[in-house]
Amino acid sequence: MPTRKAKTSPKKAAPPLTERDLELVAIGASIGGNCIPCLEWHYEKCIELGMTRAQLTEAIDVAKMVKEVPNQAIYDTAKKLLRGAARTAKSKTPQACKNGVCALPR
Repeated sequence: MPTRKAKTSPKKAAPPLTERDLELVAIGASIGGNCIPCLEWHYEKCIELGMTRAQLTEAIDVAKMVKEVPNQAIYDTAKKLLRGAARTAKSKTPQACKNGVCALPR
């Protein structure tokens, strides 16, 4: 007996992001990038677009949670190293330090 293919409906294209959506993305990116002027600009734009403080608080809280994940990971790694854990990196000098990007004075 031949198998029948399931009928699939054509996928509809998602609607484009609204200006409000884009501004909320910009709020998160501003926080992620530590850009105070960007955050202030996009916050004001969100207010102009009629967003509430509650909506902005939610967006800012989500951005903060996302940003805190790598921050917590680096501190957890530092604590493990203090307890004598083995290093995860194989190279002796991180590439950024080799290229003069490291913040330590030479």
